[in-house]
Amino acid sequence: MGANTLSYVVLLAMAFSVASASDPSPLQDFCVAVNDTNDTVFVNGKFCRDPKLATPNDFFFSGLRVPGNTSNKLGSMVTPANVAQIPGLNTLGVSLARVDYAPYGLNPPHTHPRATEILTVLEGTLYVGFVTSNPDNRLISKVLYKGDVFVFPQGLIHFQLNVGKTNAVAIASLSSQNPGVITIANAVFGSKPAISADVLTKAFQVDKNEVNYLQSQFWTDNHTY
Repeated sequence: MGANTLSYVVLLAMAFSVASASDPSPLQDFCVAVNDTNDTVFVNGKFCRDPKLATPNDFFFSGLRVPGNTSNKLGSMVTPANVAQIPGLNTLGVSLARVDYAPYGLNPPHTHPRATEILTVLEGTLYVGFVTSNPDNRLISKVLYKGDVFVFPQGLIHFQLNVGKTNAVAIASLSSQNPGVITIANAVFGSKPAISADVLTKAFQVDKNEVNYLQSQFWTDNHTY
């Protein structure tokens, strides 16, 4: 290999290393920097156990075999299988969730700030969709049947509605051990403390009485923890 060719390869390698360098995706909502190492420190979201002490149960969870209780206002229940339930998922970047729907049950508009989702329908018929980012805010939706698969890109608002007369079940695969979830109505109208009505009346262009009514409602959380 000539000197010029070698120099080119070295420069190319250096350029690639700079271009590919980036921070890892966050696995928590935030991480406050501390100078005192005696304070609690999280490594990739969780501490790591000595691999020699790992057991089969660290990689096992039986909770998805049990149907979720859909007797709530939304008629749906999400049962997660993430690092909180399966410690062995730590650092592996994947998780699952089971979603149960009563007839006409809704998994309401929400986002996963840290994960893309692939939904597979096991039983029933679901109307699903997501909305693209500003300025288009385009709705991309489809009716899914047993065996169908649909992708919800990371961070985009999405939903599922059971449009059938029988129960429905789906499995969601997510590209994070801790994908997070923000249910839009709960976050906007059920925050603690409440968002100022002056903010919401202007944002939604509605009367203050309507905002007060919405903030006074009990916003159902359809996730088990």
